[in-house]
Amino acid sequence: MKKVLVGAIIALASVLIYKSCADDRAQQSILKENTMLIQQELKQVSKLIVTEGHFVEVYNYADSKELFGALVTADKKALVVVNAEATISYDLSQIEYEMDEAQKTIHIKVIPEPEIKINPDFEYYDVTADYFNPFKAEDYNAIKQNVTTSLLKKVNASSLKSNAENRLISELSRIYVLTNTLGWTLTYGQEKIDSAKALETMGKTLID
Repeated sequence: MKKVLVGAIIALASVLIYKSCADDRAQQSILKENTMLIQQELKQVSKLIVTEGHFVEVYNYADSKELFGALVTADKKALVVVNAEATISYDLSQIEYEMDEAQKTIHIKVIPEPEIKINPDFEYYDVTADYFNPFKAEDYNAIKQNVTTSLLKKVNASSLKSNAENRLISELSRIYVLTNTLGWTLTYGQEKIDSAKALETMGKTLID
């Protein structure tokens, strides 16, 4: 009888140990699958987000050179029409993040700053210049610099930034939804991202 009891205890212990190991393997398998799924999602959103806008600038350029004091001057002027394409982009392939499998947490450490690019196309009209004050390379460079500065102000005052912010939040929300569904936690810096509102706040911080 004693041998039967000992045998039953050993058999029960073996079953419990086997079940415990099987559960651990199942948990590790699920964790690995979830980790790979999240990494795949991060890879998919790591693409260039671009918001485009078109602007027109009319610029009057004028310059005077005194020859004999203020009485005699040599003048030059130009009417410049500029059609420009402006883009705001995030290169999300530069996102820096850490995955803590033990705590089931994704730590987003760095999100790249938005990049603003302006590609102007210049058309010159009514270009006139006196013999003693001709157009030079520095004049065209000054026109380009002044127009680019003016266009940058227009871009900053337009809806392009808010549109880019919405695109950014849309991409990051995919990560939030996935991590939330799998029971993981998403953080940025020291803040826990636990709602779409938190994502929106983070987006505004990045834009500003």
